[in-house]
Amino acid sequence: MKAQTSFLRLAARIAMLGISMGTLCLATSRAQNKAPKFEVDPNWPKPLPNLWVTGGIGGVCIDSRDHVFILNRRDLTDNDLDAGRQAPVVIEFDPDGNVANSFGDPDSTPNTPHGCAVDAENNVWMTGNGDGIVQKYSHDGSKLLLQIGKKGVVDSSDGTAKGKALNASHEGFFKPAGVAIDPKNGDIYVADGETPGGNHRVAVFDREGKFLRQWDLHRTDTETGPSFVPVLHCVTLDNNGLVYVCDRRGHRIQVFDKMGNFQKNISVEYEHRSPLPPGPEHESGALGSAVWVAFSRDPGQKYMYVVNQDNEQVDILDHASGQVLSSFGRVGRQPGQFTYSHFLAVDSKGNVYVTEVGTGKRIQKFKPVGSN
Repeated sequence: MKAQTSFLRLAARIAMLGISMGTLCLATSRAQNKAPKFEVDPNWPKPLPNLWVTGGIGGVCIDSRDHVFILNRRDLTDNDLDAGRQAPVVIEFDPDGNVANSFGDPDSTPNTPHGCAVDAENNVWMTGNGDGIVQKYSHDGSKLLLQIGKKGVVDSSDGTAKGKALNASHEGFFKPAGVAIDPKNGDIYVADGETPGGNHRVAVFDREGKFLRQWDLHRTDTETGPSFVPVLHCVTLDNNGLVYVCDRRGHRIQVFDKMGNFQKNISVEYEHRSPLPPGPEHESGALGSAVWVAFSRDPGQKYMYVVNQDNEQVDILDHASGQVLSSFGRVGRQPGQFTYSHFLAVDSKGNVYVTEVGTGKRIQKFKPVGSN
């Protein structure tokens, strides 16, 4: 009888332990599925030297040491220059926010610097949405290693931004917005189409700058009207070799394989918050909700981070499903708020760096602080 009682007690304990373990595993699973939370680091970057002042920060990219590179548009007012000095075109910060290096002659770098990337060899790439070129520099900026296109000449009927976009050049671009480098073979993917009326293609070149192929944004027969004006604002590759493109005015990310075969849409919604009547100058949705995309740095790239400029926030999406999990930021000029949020990048520690153009003219660092 004692043996039977002991056995029953042991069975009950095992059953209770099983329930507890099951509950723990379920809680852990749920926690793993929740998006991270972020807080702004108001002490990053450190004050710039030499009374430098930045204009709009067109792009941001990060090297293998978590050094952060920004592209400065230098669009300062006379009042700014009364008290300060133009900062260089490219500024490199160490992880603590100190200036580690700077370079870039504004007479030779792309007009209106826009997109930025660091390749597997730590070379720095940039585009300009006021130009028709893509450039590759050595890490310290001392050498221009490759240029596709001719500065000041765009892919149009007359070679100027006033001409009709041809969307066809094998040697240049029309206001290229972003650039991504395939880490496996060095192929160059260019988002060639920053503004309505310009080009609207992904153009692919080999590592030497030879044209390989191109494709357009994907549209169904029923997708017409102002919501689908082609503005191709970003391009990036995930670890699976898929190509993610910002269909800015279509309010979505479009996914392709490397040959340009359409895979799927990932919707990035926005809220109509404006109290003003609808109109081209102030209609909510006109700026675009899918402005830039980057991935978390874990091997599976669990999260996608999307700059939603219409709502002035960063949306955090589940990479696999495309579901929006959470967001951070809001419109404003205080730390943690955005005015013309533009690009973002993620470092190896999970910090997210967001740039602002227009009247924003800054970069902000957001640190992960756990899960919801």
